[in-house]
Amino acid sequence: MRIIDFFDQGVALYPENLAFVEPGSEITYAQANTESHHIASAIRGRGFGKNSKVGVLAPNSNLAFLALLGLFRAECTWLPINPRNALDNNIELLDRFGGELLFYHSSFESEAVSIAQQVPGIREIVCLDSDSGTGSDLRQWTADYQHRFEMTAENPDDIVALFPTGGTTGKPKGVMIAHKNLETMFANYWAHFNYHDNSRHLVVAPMTHSAGILGMAHFARGGTNYMMAAPDPEGILQAIECYGITHFFIPPTVLYMMLALPNVGEFDYSSLHHIFIGAAPTSLQKLKEALQVFGPVMTEAFGQTEAPASITAKAPWDYLNPDGSINESRLHSIGRPCVFNRVAILNDEGIEVPRGEAGEICVQGNLVTPGYYQNPEATAEAREFGWHHTGDIGVMSEDGYITIVDRKKDMIISGGFNVFPNEIEQVLTHHPAVQDCAVIGVPDEKWGEAVKGVIQLKPGALISGQELIALAKDKLGSVKAPKSIDFIDDLPRSPVGKVLKTELRKRYWQGQARAVN
Repeated sequence: MRIIDFFDQGVALYPENLAFVEPGSEITYAQANTESHHIASAIRGRGFGKNSKVGVLAPNSNLAFLALLGLFRAECTWLPINPRNALDNNIELLDRFGGELLFYHSSFESEAVSIAQQVPGIREIVCLDSDSGTGSDLRQWTADYQHRFEMTAENPDDIVALFPTGGTTGKPKGVMIAHKNLETMFANYWAHFNYHDNSRHLVVAPMTHSAGILGMAHFARGGTNYMMAAPDPEGILQAIECYGITHFFIPPTVLYMMLALPNVGEFDYSSLHHIFIGAAPTSLQKLKEALQVFGPVMTEAFGQTEAPASITAKAPWDYLNPDGSINESRLHSIGRPCVFNRVAILNDEGIEVPRGEAGEICVQGNLVTPGYYQNPEATAEAREFGWHHTGDIGVMSEDGYITIVDRKKDMIISGGFNVFPNEIEQVLTHHPAVQDCAVIGVPDEKWGEAVKGVIQLKPGALISGQELIALAKDKLGSVKAPKSIDFIDDLPRSPVGKVLKTELRKRYWQGQARAVN
């Protein structure tokens, strides 16, 4: 099954269900089906072939989803171009990954023109919503191709998308995503979570990240995707109540902003089944608060670009004991291995460690990418011992729940001791004055690396660095407690909300090798 096959199942069973909704526009499955055929016919009719690489530069919108359906039906490869990236980054990605066609929203007219001028492989740019710009107008572009497009036979190994890695540790690699990878991800979600007919999914995070893919998981049973162009915390709360939202994905930073709203307790959340949290570690204190505010709907699925979003899963019922109280040990975890892939905790020699011991989280199965685009060396490195290596250090409990200790490359070696920042960050974010934080290693003549906390306070909050150091020392001991604290207005983040520790380190390492690890 391909993404377009899941969509076609929705068309066959729920033709009059709303597929996509945004302010002022509603599109049924039947209408979206017709449009996708016209776009696919135009793509292939205008000389773009199977596996041609196509980008979509647009905010979350109905038309952006229609363009995706069209390029999937045309059997092209999607290049997810995040509109929140810097223009130079998108130009570099489109050039390096062989972009040929770009659909864009009129709000990105100047960016699309720059891309067309600076990426030699781009042969056409097509505006989704206007005929007043430089690019072709979608309606005119498809006018001579108003017919059904017949696809070739399904091949599970065909590449449906070429995703850039997070880019927090250097130039992003291109991750080839095959149909079977997303089929496996969807199967894992349907097996572990609550999906049903007529679900209502709020597309909050960028479509080019998890929110777009998660929205596609609703196609087969006629679910509706409600578009939010930008993640407005209060707007999310209003949308849940207004539309009866059942599912949505947000990064932890957006969850923290929602919880900080003074009126967060004033909305009706009874429709919710799953709030998916991902893309970065989440404060355990904030998770507890979210469970109290939104009810037992908090959901986590651990994955990465190379094994999308479902290496492990933790459903709402995994958080709770039979009496309804929070299961503290499971709260710390990322869940158990999903049913459609294999997961092991391996040491540096590729040997599985005993339960309760730390090692690298590794995964096998059809969830795992075929490899990195035009980069066999990086592919081989990530596949040592026949497993895909996530770069995350974890511990598996006796009942199979995995807790991440930290990123392998984020580990601080201070005075010969291995110090994992995530453990310290959990303590610091527990303090009510702290909105978010990052813990990094900085140069130190005595210890080699010293632990530093970089703190973003809640608006109007005040606390001293010494108080936070004392808190960490009391909870974790002197070795793990930060030796210093810096306060910052806003932590540097990637377009999908990950804290860029590389950027933080550069401020202290002055370009030394550790700063790019």
